[in-house]
Order: sequence, then structure tokens, then C-alpha cells
Amino acid sequence: MSSSKKSPLLIIFLTVFIDLVGFGIVLPLLPTYAHSFHASGIVVGAIMAAYSAMQFLFAPAWGAWSDRVGRRPVLLISTAGAALSYSVFAIGSTLSGTTALWVIFLSRVCAGICGANLTVAQAYIADITPPEDSAKRMGLIGMAFGLGFIIGPLVALAGQALLGPSGPGWLAATICASNLVFAFTNLPESWKPGAKPAVNRNRKEGVMHVMRTPVLGFLVVVFFLATFGFTCFESNLAILVTHNFNLDDLSARKVGAVLFSFAGIVGAFVQGGPIGKLVKKVGEPRLVAISLLIFAVGLLPMPWLSSHEPLAWSSLFSAAGGSWRLLFLLVALIAIGSGLTRPPLFALLQRLAPANERGLTFGVAQSGASLARIVGPLFAGWMYDRHPSWPYVVCSGLALITGVLAWNKLVRGDVLHRTPATAAAA
Repeated sequence: MSSSKKSPLLIIFLTVFIDLVGFGIVLPLLPTYAHSFHASGIVVGAIMAAYSAMQFLFAPAWGAWSDRVGRRPVLLISTAGAALSYSVFAIGSTLSGTTALWVIFLSRVCAGICGANLTVAQAYIADITPPEDSAKRMGLIGMAFGLGFIIGPLVALAGQALLGPSGPGWLAATICASNLVFAFTNLPESWKPGAKPAVNRNRKEGVMHVMRTPVLGFLVVVFFLATFGFTCFESNLAILVTHNFNLDDLSARKVGAVLFSFAGIVGAFVQGGPIGKLVKKVGEPRLVAISLLIFAVGLLPMPWLSSHEPLAWSSLFSAAGGSWRLLFLLVALIAIGSGLTRPPLFALLQRLAPANERGLTFGVAQSGASLARIVGPLFAGWMYDRHPSWPYVVCSGLALITGVLAWNKLVRGDVLHRTPATAAAA
């Protein structure tokens, strides 16, 4: 057996990383493409939301299918579908008018339908990981997610400069196709369905089964609310900073890119570094609750930060740069809180979900996160129009309440001593 087959974690890490590089390549170009084709705001919103909407609908089905047929074939099929979707995106970028918009929209629908890699990658890691190491290894998924999302937009700029409007799409398709070949030749199967057959349920039955299991359903709701809060933060950050720090359009784009990259780097570091030690020290239930409280503390003061000093690296270390320093500190707290939620939460899902239903359970959790990414920006925009502070105050309050409930249900409820059977019977 080759060394790569002895280390499937590397292949899973690269699978998620490369897929998110491809996603990150396309995402920042969508508003630009839509604008150049004279699309209305609702059309731009539909194109942006198509991916998450399809993931919301299809993630549980992909996860359940991986329980029945194994993780490897689902990962390979979804990766092939992603390569196809980016090829369609590249073709749409060369067209014009309404036809181009429909083709680009179709590409995002296809990408969302085939976006099973994250769900099944988490199930794969759960299959090969002992419970005590689960949070640390789940952190690798978050790290790959964050790094891919950071590097993707940079690759998009290079692809557009070298190959023109269709370059980013073809580059993303090539990256996904290369990942497909690598996974096909190196990735072993982690789950043998015949050992414990999965229950055959349709999508609605599968979702209801997970949500009716008390602890599992609660964890899915926590993941939804955590994703909802972070999505609201992402949606309004650039607008808030532009207004409160008196930035012009060019400066706003630069500052937005710096802040989002900073948040991504902090989140990737947290999930790829200290998460294992933190879990061993405080345990998964406490870490889930604490992470939500950290997020709430970082989010609440955001709307009241303001400055008329331009952002410069030297100003961060001067007396005039106090507001900028505090802004970076709060963004770091938000990224830390968000980054600390996912790994221990999915480690708990691994502990409590039956082995032959892990794919379904993770799929339902990811479906909830996709729903949060759909409704979060709409809610944040609606609240911001009423008062710029409202999205931050409301989401901070939600995170605080969720953190307290998580402490009560997960820590005081001694969830670590439950087994899948007792969780289902609770």
C-alpha cells in the first residue's frame, strides 16, 4: 500500500481545499459578471444564492447516499460534477446578454447540487477517527475551507489576467479535474455499508429523523444559528466599515479584502492549530458553548466603531489608529468564536450519530448551514436598513442565548456520556 493510501487525511484535506479554491475563484466574479450583463439586483441575488439553495436541498441526500454506497464514489462523482459546473461557468462568461446570465445561473445550480464534498469529507474523517481525536481532525476541514476561500480570489485575478473573462472558470474546472484524478488514484474507501446497512429514507424522512433525535437536532440548530450569525456579519461588514470609517469605494474594497482575509487566516489557524489542545482541556460541549460567547462579545461593539483616519499599517501602531486596532481585534474574536464552533460540534455529531447514519446527519447539519447562508444576508440587509446596529445586536444576542442553552444542554446534560442508542431514545 502506498504512503498516500496510508494517509487519507491528506487527500481529504486537499479535496476540500481544492474545491474551495474553485469556489473562491468564482464567487467574487459573480457580481462583476452579472453587472456587465446588465442584470437586476434580484438576478444577481439569485445567482449568488443558487449554490447555497441547492446545497440546502441536496446535502442530506448526498450524505445518506454515502451511508448506503460508501464515501469514495460520492466524493468522486461530486468532484466530477464540480469540474463540469465550472466548465459551464467558463462558457457562460464568453456569452452575452440574457443567455450568459442563464448559463451562469445553471452553472451555480449544478455546482450546488454536486457540492457534496464537504458533507461526505466530514463523514469520511468520522469513519477513520477515534472520538478523542475527532475535533482536531474536523478542524482540518475548517482549515482547508478557510485557506481555499482565501486563495481562490487571488487565483481568480491571475486567471482573468492570463486567460481573459473565461479564464477563472476554466482554471477552476482544471483544478477540480486534477483533484478528481488524484482522489481516484489515491483515496481508499472508509465505510463498508454492508457491515451495518444504512436505513433507506427519503429526504424529508431523513431530515425529520435527525431533527427528532433530541441532542442531534439541537446541535443542528446550534450550527444553523452560528452560521447565520457569521453570515450576517460577512454580509454587512464592508458596508458598515465604509460608512463608519468614511472610506471611498477603492479604499472600501481594499479594506474589505484585508479584513476578510484576516478573518479567514485567524479562523484557519484556530481550526488547524490549538483546537486539539483546547478540546482535551475543556471538552467539546464546553468549547461549543464558549465559542458562541466569544462570537457574541466580538460582534456586539462593531457598529459603534468609527474613525476618520485612513487605514495604513503604520497607523495601527499609532495613537490615531486605536479604532482600527479595535476593529481588527473584534474581527479576530469573531473569527476565533466562529472557528471554534464547527470542529467540536461535528465531533459531538460523530459521537452521537449511529455509524451508518453519519453521512445523513452531517448532510442535515450542512443543509441547515446552507439555509443560514440563504436567509442570513436577507435578514442582515433588512435589519441594517432599519438601523446599522440592529444586525449586530440581534445576532450577538442570539449567539449569547444559544451559548447559554448549549452550556445547559451539552455541559450540564453530560452529553459526552450518551451513546447513539441513548441519544435516539432520549
